[in-house]
Amino acid sequence: MHSLLRRQLKKYLSADVQSLPEIEAFLKAVEKSYENYDEKLAMLHRATSISSDELYEANKQLESEFARQKNILTSLENAIGSLTDNLKEEQPFGQNMIDEFNAEHLADYISNLAFQVAQMNEEKDRFLKSLEEQNQALNSYAQMVSHDLKSPIRNINALMSWIMEDEKDKFSDSSKENCSLVSKNLEKMDKLISGILNHATLGKTEEQRVGFELKDALKEIVRTIYVPDNVKIVLADNLPKMVFERARLEQLFMNLLTNAISATEKKEQGLIEIGYEPDDLYWKFIVSDNGKGIPEQYQESIFEMFKKLENEGNGTGIGLALVKKIVDLYDGCIRLKSEEGIGTIFYITLKKEL
Repeated sequence: MHSLLRRQLKKYLSADVQSLPEIEAFLKAVEKSYENYDEKLAMLHRATSISSDELYEANKQLESEFARQKNILTSLENAIGSLTDNLKEEQPFGQNMIDEFNAEHLADYISNLAFQVAQMNEEKDRFLKSLEEQNQALNSYAQMVSHDLKSPIRNINALMSWIMEDEKDKFSDSSKENCSLVSKNLEKMDKLISGILNHATLGKTEEQRVGFELKDALKEIVRTIYVPDNVKIVLADNLPKMVFERARLEQLFMNLLTNAISATEKKEQGLIEIGYEPDDLYWKFIVSDNGKGIPEQYQESIFEMFKKLENEGNGTGIGLALVKKIVDLYDGCIRLKSEEGIGTIFYITLKKEL
């Protein structure tokens, strides 16, 4: 027992009583009880400490859960707000759904929105199916019209050539020249119809990607088109091996090359160059010529259908429009830099993976 406590107790006991064995036993019992009290107090302190830690952790978990639930409600509020705006409905939950939350009302409202979205998706599917059928019909119509127009044009051209062959000695020089103009215009009409058909049906048919050397494909194009003796075509040494829809790429470069040849054919020494710039995401090509150039006021509209700088010649005004459409199919872009009398540079990008 603590000495101060023993002394305090003995102050109230006489000397005779203090000497009794029973008193000594009593004091020891009191001392022992105090020892148990200290142990129990220490145990209580430890238990309180443990409970406090557990409560603190539990409180942290509750706070985290509350924050999570609040985020969920905020997300729901934003989602419903977005759906409500798109469906043009009034907001039924006031300014703050978190403060005024009605689970049953919310569930009913979400169910109603889901039903409306399902109806919209069904309507969209019907519209897309109808659009697909219309495109199919337009595609068939374009091919039918193309065939029906091309057939008489080619027949007329053939008849004109036969007449010229049989009656050339009877025709005057002026008549011969007029017949030649008729044949040229018939050929131009045939090209125009083919160009319109190609533009209308581009992208409608699936084409398998194949591996090929671009330089070989370009050399094949150069062999099949008319290149005047005064025009030189230079292909870069680093042209890549590609995995691509070859027919579309050949169509793109054929139109760019014929456009460049038309621009350079009257130059004393025409030059057309095709270059390549390596890139991870895009095929990047550069097609340049030293031809007559494109006036600045036409540089924006040159990719539109039937836009031509000159009405003379065999151009149809569809070539660059086809190039633009192919570029758009592959999430790419085409831009140009041109100066009259100096030449034109086309920059083309095509996405490698769609």
